[in-house]
Amino acid sequence: MKSNRISKKEISRRDFVKGSAMSAAAFMIVPRHVLGGKGFVPPSDKVNIGIIGAGGKGRQNTEEFLALDDVQVTAIADPAYYWNLAEFYYRSEAGRGPVKDLVEAHYSAKTPNFQVAEYVDFREMLEKEQALDAIVCSTPDHTHAYISLMAMGAGKHVYCEKPLTHNIWEARQLQKMAKDKGLATQMGNSGHSADGIRETVEYLRSGVIGKVTEVHAWVPAGRWIPGLQGLPQGSTTLPIGFDWEEWLGPREQRPFHENYVPVTWRDFWDFGCGALGDFGCHDMDAATWAFNLKAPESVQIFPAGYSDENIAPYGEIGYYDFKAQGDQAALKLHWYSGGLRPDLHEALPKEYAYARRASMFVGDKGIIINDGGDRKPQVFPESLRDSIKVPKQSIPRSKGHFRDWVDAIKGGSPSSANFEYGARLTEITLLGVLSLRMGGKRIEWDYENMEAKGLPEADAFIREPVRQGWEMA
Repeated sequence: MKSNRISKKEISRRDFVKGSAMSAAAFMIVPRHVLGGKGFVPPSDKVNIGIIGAGGKGRQNTEEFLALDDVQVTAIADPAYYWNLAEFYYRSEAGRGPVKDLVEAHYSAKTPNFQVAEYVDFREMLEKEQALDAIVCSTPDHTHAYISLMAMGAGKHVYCEKPLTHNIWEARQLQKMAKDKGLATQMGNSGHSADGIRETVEYLRSGVIGKVTEVHAWVPAGRWIPGLQGLPQGSTTLPIGFDWEEWLGPREQRPFHENYVPVTWRDFWDFGCGALGDFGCHDMDAATWAFNLKAPESVQIFPAGYSDENIAPYGEIGYYDFKAQGDQAALKLHWYSGGLRPDLHEALPKEYAYARRASMFVGDKGIIINDGGDRKPQVFPESLRDSIKVPKQSIPRSKGHFRDWVDAIKGGSPSSANFEYGARLTEITLLGVLSLRMGGKRIEWDYENMEAKGLPEADAFIREPVRQGWEMA
């Protein structure tokens, strides 16, 4: 199998940005950029998208974009050629080979012999595929920031999976660059675009259940390898067509082991962020949105089950404390994972059973529960439900999470999970991860100085070291 890989020395970040700037300057002679500004795509044009990360989520995201008539996937980059994900919830075949076949089969129906450019190294793709308008980043968490920063530096619009970054410093960098560049961005917390979460936010803001002082959010997710007791020992055979060095990205070199991939990387702090990192940007979204949460005064999340400096726990339980602001009372947000859930609230019928995944908002008049699926607000007690007036719609309904981003690329309104909001939600999530990584220590957060008060040892997690060649400063 022919490799498209080139050495990292040929594509250093400095040389890449310099080359991209020169290419962008030459590209400015194209009428659409002159008329609409950098990155502008006329409404009548197709948006050319490059897929970076073609694993299970990358394949799902690709399928979403194939369904849009004004989008064309023209390039794919992934260090892995093939993954069999039948044993994971993706229930599919993934990697750049299967996803390339998927895309070419889709477009060949109208364009015979249509071909997708295929790359191992995404930097080579960005350098060579100058016609790309945007990229979709669906890689493991530890490479989100590097890829997104490099793509935005090249003037590309970016869709990036959640959590937006692996550490808090990276989230601040993405938020700033997206604002400075004026590019269309979207984080991959797709539930943010559902009607149900918007209805929930409207109910909460309109005071249906009165003043809210507590929020509870829980997910069933636990560690992928339940019996894990530290890093894998030794090494196993490298899959054919898999570039382990490229996959490691900014992390230090180590022997390949099958326990790290394709999905189980979430169990390891170097690559993933545990269940909280996986689901926090989904299940704390409604609270963050409804109450315009910025940063907690303190956060403390305790590991449930074995964890250490290298691996995430099986479950998690803890809380965020947000101070009062304006008309909003002080708020305590409780987080649970691994099957843990709150006590049954007194406003609920005795026979009520919590869904495996849900959020609950506690007010002085009653509660709202939204289940993990449609997220529609369910009001309790039932006597309150029967007497409330449905709030007037105040949040525009989405045309679709992916559709909204493409429309933003074409000059429409910014997508609602853009990096300004996505970075804020990610930072809240990662503060809980920070507490976990420090063994459940209480984090008193100094937002302005981006530091945990009195805990200088937290700095190494707030901004993680990276190996040479993967610097982002």
